[in-house]
Amino acid sequence: MLDLLSLREQGGAPEGWSRRDFLNTLGAATAAGFLSGLPGSKAEAQSSPPKVQRKYRGKIALLATEVRKFSHAQHFIDRFLEGYGWHGKHHYPELELVSLYVDQFPNNDLTHDRVHRHSVKLFSSIEDALTLGSGHLAVDGVVIIVEHGKYPRNRKGQKLYPRYEFFKEIVKVFEKTGRSVPVFNDKHLSTDWDECKEIMDDCERLNIPFFAGSSLPVTWRVPSVDMPLNAPLKESLCACYGGIDSYDIHGLETAQCMSERREGGEIGVKSVHALKGDAAWKEFRKRDGLDELLKAAVSRSFTARAPKGLTYAPLDIDWFQEASPNSVMYFIEHIDGFKTTLLLMNGLLLDFNYAGRMQNSDDLFSCQMHLPMPPRYTTLADFFNPLVNNIERLIHEKKPPIPGKRTLLTSGMTLFGVESLYRGQVKLETPELRVPYQPNPESTYWRA
Repeated sequence: MLDLLSLREQGGAPEGWSRRDFLNTLGAATAAGFLSGLPGSKAEAQSSPPKVQRKYRGKIALLATEVRKFSHAQHFIDRFLEGYGWHGKHHYPELELVSLYVDQFPNNDLTHDRVHRHSVKLFSSIEDALTLGSGHLAVDGVVIIVEHGKYPRNRKGQKLYPRYEFFKEIVKVFEKTGRSVPVFNDKHLSTDWDECKEIMDDCERLNIPFFAGSSLPVTWRVPSVDMPLNAPLKESLCACYGGIDSYDIHGLETAQCMSERREGGEIGVKSVHALKGDAAWKEFRKRDGLDELLKAAVSRSFTARAPKGLTYAPLDIDWFQEASPNSVMYFIEHIDGFKTTLLLMNGLLLDFNYAGRMQNSDDLFSCQMHLPMPPRYTTLADFFNPLVNNIERLIHEKKPPIPGKRTLLTSGMTLFGVESLYRGQVKLETPELRVPYQPNPESTYWRA
């Protein structure tokens, strides 16, 4: 996850190193000599893993911004190469990770270690990673992990990750070779709405099975419940934590994976209004019934901070505001009148909690999307397990486990929330977000 783990980010590549220098050195050096000479490598370098008889039903290329301990790319790469826990067993994906493209190499880079230990090929271009240097599409699926790394921010504070640029390089290969394969994209699509829309248009034009988004819709739920398909739901709320344009997308996906299952499905968003601090709490208190939804959500939290001298946070709006006075809130109105409220409650919460209201206003539905952060002494972050498992399904079945338009819509909600704050916390009409879609009947959360 971005905010907590980015605190562990260290400097850039060794001084004077270019991509060409890195690749040339990697190819020329022996594994032992090279590993011992790189900064920070000793703690991570390991002997080759035991050989396991693997069954493969496809080859994948993985494109990443950087590979270091606790980066998203490290979590995905290790699961594809070494497996992960799944339903009480150690599961080895039936996908062979055959190629990597990595954009940046920080001092604590792990790319070289994974390449040497697993004989994965590292390429200097996205085209070569997809074609294995042959000029022909040579993989059965592509995984884009554009998260972490040193990239500039725009005037709104958004980090300009090259998700769109990576995807367009993939499109060039598909167009050139006349064939498309499934693609997974981690988190939201872009910091620009037109780019988000173009990605989905390309997927439809080239018939690309496309799956995108975060871990929240597929992780454990506590309790293990699902929103019934065609439920008489009229309002959703997510209470969570984190920063804008990083964790807000997680909170919006927490809500949307439930909201889309309402009667009639999703037809899009009419307006987005983002507020923070006193203005946010003032607006919150004006809205009928939101206090009960927030109490239902916070009651599911494992981390809600209690006042000094107490062992549990009282379900009281005054206390919520006192504990998180600088909360950021997104008030979202859907075209059909449905409402979504997102609260980033830093200081009070460190988890993701959902509550929904049915047409009968006394009937509330709540749960936690369980996203335990890894301890500092391990690389485990098991909420990535179901995400990797769904990528396996995507590539084997050539069918996305969730509609790509869900992530298009949550990307748009995120972007317009940031825009609303940037423009002075004004309400924005969003005709661009008329994004109708129907949910897949089967839910994807982890029932282990």
